[in-house]
Amino acid sequence: MNHNRQSNDGKHDDDSALSDFLASLMDYTPTIPDELVEHYLAKSGFQCPDVRLIRLVAVATQKFVAEVANDALQHCKARQAAVVKDKREKQQKVISIDACF
Repeated sequence: MNHNRQSNDGKHDDDSALSDFLASLMDYTPTIPDELVEHYLAKSGFQCPDVRLIRLVAVATQKFVAEVANDALQHCKARQAAVVKDKREKQQKVISIDACF
């Protein structure tokens, strides 16, 4: 019985944290505009009047794009370091599209 009480308290904390997070999305302006997210969600057949969900998708998309860009940059740096060890500081970092795939 004590386990159920702890489980319910943990669930309450999770629900509270989720509610707080969703409420904070109303005050957040994501990098990806709501209209753009709504357009692509509608194009895929998804309709949702809740702005919080639209912004949640925008935040997830922003995180995904940032991770892909960071991985591409790290790949570019590693490739350039392997090719040219002497002139590292003189070369500009350029990310090509093939680094993303």
